[in-house]
Amino acid sequence: MNRFSRRNLLALSALAALSASVAAADPAANYPARPVKIVVPFPPGGSTDVLLRILSPRLSKELGQPIVVENKSGASATLGADFVAKSAPDGYTFLVGTLHHTIAQAVFPKLPYKIDTDLVSAGMLAIVPNLVVVNGKVPAKTVQELVAVTKASPDKYDYGSAGPGSAHHLIGEVFKLETGAQLTHIPYRGSAPAVADLLGGTVAVMFDTVPSALPHIKGGKTRALAVTTAKRSTALPNVPTLAETVIPGFDIGTWYGLMAPAGTPAPIIAKVNAELVKLINDPEIRKQLEANGIEPQSSTPAEMDARVKREMTDFARQARRAKLSIE
Repeated sequence: MNRFSRRNLLALSALAALSASVAAADPAANYPARPVKIVVPFPPGGSTDVLLRILSPRLSKELGQPIVVENKSGASATLGADFVAKSAPDGYTFLVGTLHHTIAQAVFPKLPYKIDTDLVSAGMLAIVPNLVVVNGKVPAKTVQELVAVTKASPDKYDYGSAGPGSAHHLIGEVFKLETGAQLTHIPYRGSAPAVADLLGGTVAVMFDTVPSALPHIKGGKTRALAVTTAKRSTALPNVPTLAETVIPGFDIGTWYGLMAPAGTPAPIIAKVNAELVKLINDPEIRKQLEANGIEPQSSTPAEMDARVKREMTDFARQARRAKLSIE
């Protein structure tokens, strides 16, 4: 081997060693190097699918790798959360975390994971108002009328939810406590099958999210009577809030954000968060989200972590008040 070849070989070896050293020091340097999985803890067809249909193609483009969306539903979204909590903390598996998870932490005393210690936040995606929505045959045009008809026929009306301990369930039970409405809870394995039974008349009422309910409201098959957040929905500006009508101060909406297994390197979380913030604040993305009744909402990981901890306390109190504890 001549001196020039040896010199080149030594230079290449030094460069390779330097690259390996940089990669070891910064796990995000070459991230991602393969497809990234996002676990949706609900069946296909709900609001989360609407959200990811808009976001995942652009996120894939920005990260330079395919985004693989995988539905792992069951146990009020906790099966998917448990799967991610036990996944390798390498930045290649994320959970669509949501309000359901902070509620579940309060109402399931034997969960095999803890949302605030076994998962870490990567950033918020959106906030989605829930609605008091009824089957078109229910003889109530306002939420006040709904309360009245359920009191008049206390064994007649059921409400469907995405599962015991879900956001739909907690909102429904607080609604009953505050208004005296007589509704029987019917849990499902996600909002999509509950919506199917709402359309068929098997259940009369749901406290569904706007993106899930909107097509059926526009099609005249269901009616929205009230919004559960403090502000009206931009997609349904003529629908009053519960705070305006029967429960002053009521403000619960479903948020969505990405979470990763605890121990995922901070530089990877920071890189994903930067892409999320850029994506959520893109005018075209915001326009698409808002057209589907989704309120875009970005955050830092720390801000999302703070929300999770705050809600765990708040919903533990609400769960005790509604006597919700599911073994």
